[in-house]
Amino acid sequence: MAGSAHGHTPAAWTGVIISFIGFCIAGVFMVAANAPGFWAGVGVIVLGGIVGGAMKAAGLGMPKESAEVAAAREAATTTARARA
Repeated sequence: MAGSAHGHTPAAWTGVIISFIGFCIAGVFMVAANAPGFWAGVGVIVLGGIVGGAMKAAGLGMPKESAEVAAAREAATTTARARA
């Protein structure tokens, strides 16, 4: 995976950062035994997924791979394994 750009998009970064903040909020309120605060943190986590998905739909995410590209990648991988 190191050679690909998996997850290196504004949509991915934004969704993960918002979700991370939600995890932090939920964790603090869970330790504090505050159920409404915990559920607010869970809501922020869900919001992170929604925002990331909306940004991806707006074109700020990774484009889908075409069938031709997937076939070429598989052929190259097979050829490289056969030579090794």
